[in-house]
Amino acid sequence: MDEFILIFRHEDASGRVSPEQMQTWMKQTMDWIGGIAAQNKYSGGNGLPFQDARVVRPNNVVTNGPFGEIKETIGGYTIVKADSLDEAVEFAKGCPVLQGEGNSVEVRKIARADGV
Repeated sequence: MDEFILIFRHEDASGRVSPEQMQTWMKQTMDWIGGIAAQNKYSGGNGLPFQDARVVRPNNVVTNGPFGEIKETIGGYTIVKADSLDEAVEFAKGCPVLQGEGNSVEVRKIARADGV
């Protein structure tokens, strides 16, 4: 069984979400993760707050956060165990992040240290 990372991409990271909507999305996300964990296929994950971020570029150029320069922001990730890319994609299809217009979930296999 391989591990896959599900990367949550948010098109509008401006923070214009009400506290109530955020609470609803958090509950949906925890329920979604709980469903994956119940199958013993959840390996971990975290949200990535938009504030307190820096981008380091060549020549030691440091800018505040990933905002302003890109259309979308990575809002977090989850790592799942799956028998195939298709199974990992099925997990991603249920992600509450997809409720946001323009949002997406990128699914990538995690390369193991042994190169497999």
